[in-house]
Amino acid sequence: MTLPETILEVGGRRVIAVGDREGARAIVVLSHGFQMEPADLSPFAHSLGLPAWFLFPEAPRVALPRGRAWWHIDPELRDEAIARGPRDFAVQYPPDLADARAALGAFLDEVIADSGGRPVVVGGFSQGAMLTCDTLLRSPRPVAGVALLSASRLAFDEWRPFLAAGNVRGLPMLVSHGTADPDLAFSAGTALKDCLVEAGADVTWVPFEQGHEIPLVVWRRLRKFVERVAP
Repeated sequence: MTLPETILEVGGRRVIAVGDREGARAIVVLSHGFQMEPADLSPFAHSLGLPAWFLFPEAPRVALPRGRAWWHIDPELRDEAIARGPRDFAVQYPPDLADARAALGAFLDEVIADSGGRPVVVGGFSQGAMLTCDTLLRSPRPVAGVALLSASRLAFDEWRPFLAAGNVRGLPMLVSHGTADPDLAFSAGTALKDCLVEAGADVTWVPFEQGHEIPLVVWRRLRKFVERVAP
C-alpha cells in the first residue's frame, strides 16, 4: 500500500509523516536508533495496512559515520564495547540524556495536543526506544500504548522511583528483542521486560531468533498491538 508521505516540522523536530492525517483513526510515533534516520523506518508504514498517521521524528544530533543520534555516543568507543560482547545500558547515564528527553518530550506534547482525541501510540527502535521509555517513565503522557523494539534499561537507578510510583501501571507495552542481538544483549531486553512487568505494565513480550533488527514477525506483532490499543 502506497500512502501519502511528507516532511513536516513538529515540536521542533523534522519529521517524516506517512498516511492520511485527516482520515487516520490513530497516530503512531516511532523514533529511530543510533546512526539511523527517519527514512530507515518510514517504508514500513506503507506495508502495515493500518488506518493510522505515522510520524518518524529525526534525532537532534549528527552521528558519525552516518545518520543521527538522540544522545552522543562515541562511535569508536561503541565499536570497542560491542567487540567485547553485547551491552546493557542499565548502568549508563549519558550527560546529554536530559536534553534528548526534552527534545522528544516537546515533540510528543505537540503531537498529543494536536491529536484531536485520537489514540497515540509511541515507540522506537534501539536508542529511540530507550529514550521513549525514559521520557514516558519520568513524565507520563496520555498515550494508548508504547512499543519498545530492541531496547534496554537506561540509567536504571534513576528509573527505580518512577517504576515504584506506578507510572506505567496498566500501560500496554510491546517489548521485542533478538536472541542473537550482537549490540544490545538479549538479557538486557529481558531485564527491560521484567522491570516493566514488575511495575504493573501490560507487557506483550516478543522474543525472536535474530539480531539487532526489526524482522517481519515484530512488524506483524506491532500491527496487532496497534489494532488492540487503538481500535
